[in-house]
Amino acid sequence: MPDNDRPACVEDVHELALAMPHVRIWPGSEDKPVYQVGGKSFVFFRNPRPDAFDPDTGERYPDVIVFWVPSEADKEALVQDEATPFFTTPHFRGHLSVLARACRLGELSRGELAEVVQEAWLSRASARRAAAWLAEHPPPTG
Repeated sequence: MPDNDRPACVEDVHELALAMPHVRIWPGSEDKPVYQVGGKSFVFFRNPRPDAFDPDTGERYPDVIVFWVPSEADKEALVQDEATPFFTTPHFRGHLSVLARACRLGELSRGELAEVVQEAWLSRASARRAAAWLAEHPPPTG
């Protein structure tokens, strides 16, 4: 997709999540969407919570998106890389997910965001569904 080099945006999260197979959208609280596969959430838009806030003003972030990750190592790689918009909070300690503010998604390319959404889906889909998707979408070589 020639579009993959452009900066990512919130609409891409919705489009990419819906592009994965067997996805259902559940209205979360305040009608913020929760994307699920097999009844398991893999991406969701979070309400402002006390654990994710601006350190200067104390205001809760209104635009946090949660993405599941395959492993603690994947989580650490994303949150420790200061070039990414991903972070975590003590509330998510031990939870295989990362947070990102919607207002910072443009720091990623659409292609990078697609990888995060696909990995989130793969981490929550059944082994059969994940294997079928991977067979149709082999990783690039070279």
